Amino acid sequence: MKDQSSDQHSTPDTLRRAAFAMVLLNALATPMMLSAVNVALPGIARELTIHAVLLSWVPLGYLMASAMFVLVFGRLADMFGRKRIFLLGTASIIVTSVLATAASNGPLLIAARFLQGVGAAMLYATQIAIVSSVFPPAQRGKSIGLTVSMIYLGLSLGPAAGGFLVEHYGWRASFLLHIPLSTLSLLIGWLWVRGEWKADSRAPFDYRGALSYALSILCLCVGAAGLPQTYAFFLLSAGGLGMALFVHQAGNSHAPLLDVRLFFGNRTFARSSLASFIMYTATFATVVLVGLYLQFLKGMSPSRAGLLMMIQPLTMALLSPLSGRLSDVVEPRIIASLGMAATALGLIILARLSGDDSVYWLVAGLLVIGLGFSLFSSPNTNAMMSAVDRQHLGTASGLVATMRVLGQMSSMVLVALVFALLIGEVEIVPAQYAALERAIARCFAIAAGLCVLGVYVSAARGKIHR
Repeated sequence: MKDQSSDQHSTPDTLRRAAFAMVLLNALATPMMLSAVNVALPGIARELTIHAVLLSWVPLGYLMASAMFVLVFGRLADMFGRKRIFLLGTASIIVTSVLATAASNGPLLIAARFLQGVGAAMLYATQIAIVSSVFPPAQRGKSIGLTVSMIYLGLSLGPAAGGFLVEHYGWRASFLLHIPLSTLSLLIGWLWVRGEWKADSRAPFDYRGALSYALSILCLCVGAAGLPQTYAFFLLSAGGLGMALFVHQAGNSHAPLLDVRLFFGNRTFARSSLASFIMYTATFATVVLVGLYLQFLKGMSPSRAGLLMMIQPLTMALLSPLSGRLSDVVEPRIIASLGMAATALGLIILARLSGDDSVYWLVAGLLVIGLGFSLFSSPNTNAMMSAVDRQHLGTASGLVATMRVLGQMSSMVLVALVFALLIGEVEIVPAQYAALERAIARCFAIAAGLCVLGVYVSAARGKIHR
């Protein structure tokens, strides 16, 4: 099984530049929207009268859908073409973003966000696979680093641009911020990227595996977010059983949705994947929590809060290319483990914040987290992609995205659970600010503990064989 390009007229360099531009534009656009919406959450809560737990589902619905379908689209991309799935995802994101702006209540907005997540799953499953397909191994770390840098640039620009739009035009404008860039990416892919990358294998699609995996993620996510209600325990049990059956079936199938041998027979890949899951679980909700802290507890405007929320992702954007290039010459395990340790320190700083503290402590914590994550992300992704054969690049790319999205989803599930236990299903009004402060601190403390565990996992992954 190997990658193939169907275009015979474009030179490799021309095709590589066009494909990379297509990926980079979307790597910038979608995270920009994602982080802009985080700034809009307080405005959404006020206008649509959404309580704290339901508000957490605005980002969680998107992430749950991404987690449910990213493996599915990774396999479909290997079968029918990575560019084809990428462009379909781009078009879906544009359409569903318009639907989100028309939502008149919380459930409709969450439904639109779920559909957005399905489109995003197509992008997450194909971005790194396309980059890995067009660049040779010696340049892969640099190209992945640039891709990751664009993702973090989008995450850093989103809060500032989104804060301005929310303050002057309302929260609905935050869902339209990325559409020009997404449209340009779609046009480049449609008009100039005439190549295609897919696997030669004609193995059938694993429908049973796809269904059991998606339903398991749904049960686990809804169940965890619903704790400590009785129904939540039943959903968690069903989700755990479904996931066990999925892994068992995958191990005995000739054409599984997920080749579990990448986990059970490849220690470096398995532990790199687990480290990625831990890191995203610990850090994704940081910007969401900081946005709530600044706008509710510190009383800042959306635009000013957005500027401070830029600090962490902007640090990532500036440093990720350097760490990506460094991972081409230095063992990625070492760099990534140091990054995980730095992130733990930054989260400890944020866990000690109160509404009366100076924002300088917040800035310090965000800078340290940004430094730590930039040291971790590109080297860890390079480790995952370099630990597999070329024939598994599509599956590995889907797993890179799966670990990221599962971690992001788990991060928001943690927030939803802590909010349910410490705040409850009530609106966030001044009388609830003390409970909100405790909930935010508890989330950061748990995240710091996860990173301490992650340092061991990252350091124990083993060396990469180049």
